[in-house]
Amino acid sequence: MRQRRVLVVEDERTIAESVAARLRAEGFAVEIAADGPSAVEQFRAGQPDLVVLDVMLPGFDGLEVCRRIQAVRPVPVLMLTARDDETDLLVGLAVGADDYLTKPFSMRELAARVHVLLRRVERAAAPAPPAIHLGDIEINEAERRVRRAGADVHLTPTEFDLLVHLAGRPRTVLPRERLLADVWGWAEGSGTRTVDSHVKALRRKLGADLIRTVHGVGYALEVSS
Repeated sequence: MRQRRVLVVEDERTIAESVAARLRAEGFAVEIAADGPSAVEQFRAGQPDLVVLDVMLPGFDGLEVCRRIQAVRPVPVLMLTARDDETDLLVGLAVGADDYLTKPFSMRELAARVHVLLRRVERAAAPAPPAIHLGDIEINEAERRVRRAGADVHLTPTEFDLLVHLAGRPRTVLPRERLLADVWGWAEGSGTRTVDSHVKALRRKLGADLIRTVHGVGYALEVSS
């Protein structure tokens, strides 16, 4: 089996080396970039399977790095941020990030997130069922494409997986903890803000009427007949 490659983009040397050491111990081949321009250059040259990307970088920031690498080739991106600001998180999701960790974080959690993101990519490569039609929404799993009212809607891989999971159980309220387990593969429910952020991104892209919030419980996909 081919060794998976990870590009770690982090300008704080101690953090970069710690992340790289942990991922190498997990069996990954790891390269490190310390600024925006070199990150894009190394991505083009190395074609990594996943990118661990800090938001604050010299040259240009991680959001711009994410935009540029996703334009080259779609790839899972785990963003690292020192700021727990919802606006920053939503912007990161909008430019193609799949998940995020707020510093300080444990290396164990980072490694777990990386494995989960790569497993989702593998599942996405499997044969897909026929397109799902719910109201004016069409979800084509084979092409990983979404249309609403005939117009294409660009979703990140994680947003797409979350939408498919909700669409498989329309009008059924799914708890945040269950969504974390089924979509993200997390056994514990400590990352519910991740679910909330992705739901907000789906509403922004597909319409505020798409997903109903049941406070204290979770979310349900609401579609017209």
